[in-house]
Amino acid sequence: MNSDKIRSILNIIFMILVLVAVILYFTGKNGNSLFVYLCGSAIVIKFLELFLRSIKRSGKQ
Repeated sequence: MNSDKIRSILNIIFMILVLVAVILYFTGKNGNSLFVYLCGSAIVIKFLELFLRSIKRSGKQ
C-alpha cells in the first residue's frame, strides 16, 4: 500500500474521531473523559499522518 493511501485512511480516521468527540462533548452527561481520550487519539493519528507526509517530502529532495 502506498503512503498516499495510508495518509488518506489516517485522515478519514482522524475526521471520524473528531466528529464523534464533538458529538459526545455536546451530548455527554457523564463527564468528558471519553471526549479527552478520543481527542488524544485523533491527535496521535494526525501526528502519524504528518510524520508520513514529512518522510515523503524529505525523500523527494
